[in-house]
Amino acid sequence: MIMNDRFLKACRREPTDCVPVWFMRQAGRYMEEYRAIRAKHSILEVCKTPELAAQVTLQPVDRFPLDAAIIFADILLPLEPMGIRLEFVADEGPVIHNPVRNRADVDALKAVDAEPLRFVCEAIRLARRALEGRVPLIGFAGAPFTLASYLIEGGSSRHYLETKRMMYHAPDAWHRLMEKLARVVTSYLKAQIEAGAQAVQLFDSWVGCLAPEDYREYVLPHVKGIFEGLQGTDAPCIHFGTGTATLLELMKEAGGTVIGVDWRVPMDEARRRLGPDVAVQGNLDPVVLFAPVHEIERRVERILRQAGPGPGFIFNLGHGILPNTPVENVQAAVDLVHKLSQR
Repeated sequence: MIMNDRFLKACRREPTDCVPVWFMRQAGRYMEEYRAIRAKHSILEVCKTPELAAQVTLQPVDRFPLDAAIIFADILLPLEPMGIRLEFVADEGPVIHNPVRNRADVDALKAVDAEPLRFVCEAIRLARRALEGRVPLIGFAGAPFTLASYLIEGGSSRHYLETKRMMYHAPDAWHRLMEKLARVVTSYLKAQIEAGAQAVQLFDSWVGCLAPEDYREYVLPHVKGIFEGLQGTDAPCIHFGTGTATLLELMKEAGGTVIGVDWRVPMDEARRRLGPDVAVQGNLDPVVLFAPVHEIERRVERILRQAGPGPGFIFNLGHGILPNTPVENVQAAVDLVHKLSQR
């Protein structure tokens, strides 16, 4: 079987027959098949059982003509072997029972390698085998700032008060924490690539809460270190964040083969600001998938027009697929991307 490699070609800014499309959180609660598994297993059980994680990874690829699969995991998985007590609470999300608030807490964290996360690597090996070369497989990890925000806040946050308090009041502890997280993430992504991931994505989901000067001082050096640590691998690296309209140039400076863009920035503006030497991924608002199909078509067509005919564009959402998204609308969006972008 000849692999559909549109996605990898677009990452390398090579011409493709049409624009490749995949979706963040494409394996999730909007799919009946996924809900059937989650009815019997917690999210951590699925993540830590390679056979289940590989099965879930393939569900959307079996259902839709997507151009890439992404391994089913969670960005917070590396925190447990570092010494963090993590729990996923219904209707609340992740809860950290021993948050990091000072230098002593930072020093207590273990800078682990990827060995305690071998179940993710085994899931990648199983998924690659099950995909039989149909489409590429993407691995991923959370970026240091986003992981740090969960560690310090103890869960999700609106204002990131405790996170910024540590940045401003204890910069030495902050940079030590970011160095540890960057080391763990680099090792983890390398292990995923060695296990068979053909591309990786770094999720900095909450970094958009920072002003550009704070990003440059407190985040950029650590993210740059991750991408430098991945040099020499053949896997393209996607650098993604949300709320990053003011950070795009800094994210490019930090690194990545592809820069992910959310829906708050028009794609033509993003491409102009980022320049022709990096690929771009995005950027449909996930809520648009709840709209009528004619509205989805209008929005898809606009993004494709803004992205232009040049190579180096991957269609995606500006963040993950939401629960209760109509399955038929996901199908329609994928079909529309391929149809409207035929070269």
